Amino acid sequence: MGFIEEMTPWHWLALAGALLIIEVLVPATFFLWIGTAAAITGLVFWVVDISAASQLLMFSALSVVSIILHRVYLMRNPPEADSSTLSRRGEQYIGKTYMLVTPIKNGVGKAKVEDSLWRVEGEDLPEGAQVTVTGVSGSSLIVKSTN
Repeated sequence: MGFIEEMTPWHWLALAGALLIIEVLVPATFFLWIGTAAAITGLVFWVVDISAASQLLMFSALSVVSIILHRVYLMRNPPEADSSTLSRRGEQYIGKTYMLVTPIKNGVGKAKVEDSLWRVEGEDLPEGAQVTVTGVSGSSLIVKSTN
C-alpha cells in the first residue's frame, strides 16, 4: 500500500479523468461510474484528510454503488429500440400521399416521391392520380387511390 499512502487528491482526480477518457474512447462501458467514484473520493480527500484504507474503501463502495444504481436505472428506463427505417427506406412513406407520374397499367406504374421516382403497384389508375402508400414490397410501394 506504499503508493496508496502517498496519494494526493490530485491522483484521484487524475484517475477520474483517465477513466472518463477511456469511457469516451470505449463507449457503453462502466468507466464513467468508476471515474465518478474516483472524482468523489478525490474531492472528499481534498476536504477531509482520510487514511489510505478509507480512501480505498470509499472508492470501492462508491464504484459498486454507482454501477448498481446505473443498472437499476436502466432496468426501470430501458433505452428505446431503434425503429430506424434506414435499411427499409420505403417504409417511411407508408401513409403518405403522392402523385402518379406514369399511369398504373397492369398493376405497375411510377410515382413522384420527394425528389425521385418510385415503382408503385396497385389498381390501374391514370397519370396524375393521387395515391396513398399502404405498404412496401421489395423496392416497390404498394398504393391505393385516395378517391
